[in-house]
Amino acid sequence: METMIRAVAMSGYFDVTRRVGLNPVELAQQAGLDPAALANPDDRIPAAAACWLLEHTAEMACCPTFALQMAETRRKFGTGVVNVLLAHKRTLREVLLATAEYRHLLNEALAVYVEDAGETVTIREELVVESGTPTNQAIELAVGMLARHSSALLGDHWKPRAVHFVHRGPQNLTFHRRFFGCPLEFGSDFNGFVCAAADLDYPNPAADPELVRYAESLADTLNVPGADSTPLEVRKAVYLLLPLEGATIERVAGHLRLSVRTMQRQLEQSQTSFSRLVEEVRGELAVRYMSNPGYPIGRVAALLGYTQQGSFTDWFRSRFGMTPRSWRNSRLK
Repeated sequence: METMIRAVAMSGYFDVTRRVGLNPVELAQQAGLDPAALANPDDRIPAAAACWLLEHTAEMACCPTFALQMAETRRKFGTGVVNVLLAHKRTLREVLLATAEYRHLLNEALAVYVEDAGETVTIREELVVESGTPTNQAIELAVGMLARHSSALLGDHWKPRAVHFVHRGPQNLTFHRRFFGCPLEFGSDFNGFVCAAADLDYPNPAADPELVRYAESLADTLNVPGADSTPLEVRKAVYLLLPLEGATIERVAGHLRLSVRTMQRQLEQSQTSFSRLVEEVRGELAVRYMSNPGYPIGRVAALLGYTQQGSFTDWFRSRFGMTPRSWRNSRLK
């Protein structure tokens, strides 16, 4: 099943593309996207094509901050019933939970997970699209939008301790530093933020429970996942939980609010299995982490759920036909 997103996720694309001197209509067509659909916030477009469009436009414009410039054009929550719902939740934590709950109406490719660690929390974001799709710009857009929404909700009380990206950063980080206003960590284990736990529970001054209940009553009738959406949801959960050593079948089913038996049955109906999806995600994450020379092989093994580097080496050789070190040397010459 092709992963789709609402075109509202690409809001600002036309304006920023013109600003950097390119033709957004021509570029959209090159990506296989209907420009009219891209311009209509409620239309649904393929997530992989949107990711490719962002990456290609940034490359053509020689503008590594392209996606963040798009995020900068959006200073508040957008229109529509779900955005009204989010804007009036009581806390940022509730916003993040609602973002996950109403993902089918926002961005099917986006996965969000909040990891509590005492006085700090880590907000992880992942984009799960077809293997091989470039996602650096799309990830920066998603993280940038989370920063914008958090700032709109909390104002000066949104003070993240750091923003993290898996990919490597551009040579000039001036725009990134100004945009996020906090330390930057590129080449990290995850995409997202580390912030104080209190930030997530600080009261939203614009909270309106009555308005939220009304918006939820409208959104709930529309928030119906497709019959074959379970494999994508499992993949997203595994992407988030595998580096945390939490991608067990019980943990993933709980994350999706399903019983293990129900999840297995739905996966069987889609002609796949939990173990097969874990193996696919592990292979994709292996390529991601091994492509970064800053990651020691032992660290990659741990991120993929192996406590013994030798076990990881055996698995890697069986999947890729060579040892991790040989693979890295052949790729990074």
